[in-house]
Parts: sequence; structure tokens; C-alpha cells
Amino acid sequence: MSETLRFFLLQTSLIAVVLILHTYLGLHIIRRTLIFSDLALDQLAALGVLVGIGLNIQYGSAISYLLAMAAVLFGAVLLAVVKPKSRDIPREAVIGILYMLALVACLLLGDKLQGGANYLTKTLSGSMLWVSWPLVGVTVLVYIFLLLFHYKFRHNFIALAENPKLLKNEKLWDFLFFTTQGIITVLIVPIAGVLLAYVFLMIPAAVAAMFTKKWILAVAIGWLAGFVPCVIGLTGSYYLDLPYGPTLVLCLGIVFICAIILRTLVNRNTSPLRKGCK
Repeated sequence: MSETLRFFLLQTSLIAVVLILHTYLGLHIIRRTLIFSDLALDQLAALGVLVGIGLNIQYGSAISYLLAMAAVLFGAVLLAVVKPKSRDIPREAVIGILYMLALVACLLLGDKLQGGANYLTKTLSGSMLWVSWPLVGVTVLVYIFLLLFHYKFRHNFIALAENPKLLKNEKLWDFLFFTTQGIITVLIVPIAGVLLAYVFLMIPAAVAAMFTKKWILAVAIGWLAGFVPCVIGLTGSYYLDLPYGPTLVLCLGIVFICAIILRTLVNRNTSPLRKGCK
């Protein structure tokens, strides 16, 4: 197997697996309007990694992943527990503040580390060189476990999005939901970076949400809307020597814009038909 073929097979295998769960969780986030929750957890994972670097722990090592996991678990607890009852302070404001604090902590810590600017860039943009077959294998196993977990308790998680009053332990299921986000964040941030990890979760789900409210169909549409541009972006990044994360973000962003245009055209074409039926 050639080096180029091996590289593309590794990358596309990882992306194909990642997009399934990311799209599903992204649909939850959009329907619950917790738009920046994943960005906050992504940034906390990056903070955990930078703390490890400050302790002379190798970037991408097992201990580095554990520190990132500890940081996102802390964030998951805060996101589940801190829910302002006053309408004057929306929950999204709390999430935004948490993200800002994590980002500032990363900037301050990076300023004190030798080569800190380079590490900050890695946490934002990611590095395709981290992908290996063992990592793909671990990711597949973890994602399958999380998918089975969400399927078994799907009624509880869907209730969070559609009717949380039906749940007796809303904060517990909130914590479990954010913990799931945290686990996939820890796995994907060292590779994809904060920006791409966030986009993986939001853009495919946002595209799917424009065209259907059915969960399974939305996941299928989101996966397709994410996988195709990622393959295009991956090809451009490899052959044009462009940064991995930003290139994929740009390609996914173009698909999102095209989806908005398509949705607008569909609405315009169906509006006269609706008026004629009245």
C-alpha cells in the first residue's frame, strides 16, 4: 500500500466514524439551543492538554488525554448544574463565559510555555499526523459504545431536547449528555483542533436540521453533508500543503452556505403551491 493511499484511508476512516456521533449530538445541541457548549468543552480539552505540556507531558500521550478528560468533565458538571432560572441571564451566556475563561487560560498558559504559540496553534488547527490505525481503532470502539449508550437511553436524551419536564433527574441526564460530548472532544481535539471539532458537531447537524425533523434521516443527511466536503478538504490540504483543520472548516462552511441557498430556493418554490391550496 502506498503512503498516499494509506494516509487517505486512515483519515477518511476516522472522519466517517466521527461524523455519525457528532451529527447526532449536534442535532441535540441545535434543538436545545446550546450552540456554544461544545466549543466550551473543546477549549477546556485544549486547556487540559496545555497544562500537561506545562508539566512536561508529551502532547498526544495517554496522560495528556487524561488531563483533557478531567478538564471536560469539570466543564460537563458546570454545564449540567449551572442553569440560571432568570430569563435575564440565558443559559447560553453562562456557556459563553465558560468558553471565554477557558480560552483566556489557554492564552495565558501558552504565553508562559516554551514554544507556547506553536502549541496554541496545534490546539486550534489540529494535526493530521496524529492519526494512526490504533487511534482509529480506539475511536471506533469508543464511538460504538457511545452510540449504543445513546440508543439504549434515547428516550431520556430526546426528552432533554423535546420535553425535559418528563425527566425526573434532568441534571443527571444533562451531565451524561455533556460527558458524552466531552469524551468525543478529548478524542478529536488533538487531531482536528478546537475549530474543526466544533464544526464537525455543528455544520452537518445544522444542514440536516434545515431539511428534516426526523432523527435518523437527519443523521444520514448530516453525515453525507459532512463526509463529502471533508474528503475534498482533505485532498486539498494534502496536495496543496494547506493547514488541515482550517481547510476542512472552509469546505464544510461552503456546504453550509450552499444548503442555506438551497433551502431558500425550496421555500420560494413551495410557497406558491401552498397559497394555491388554500
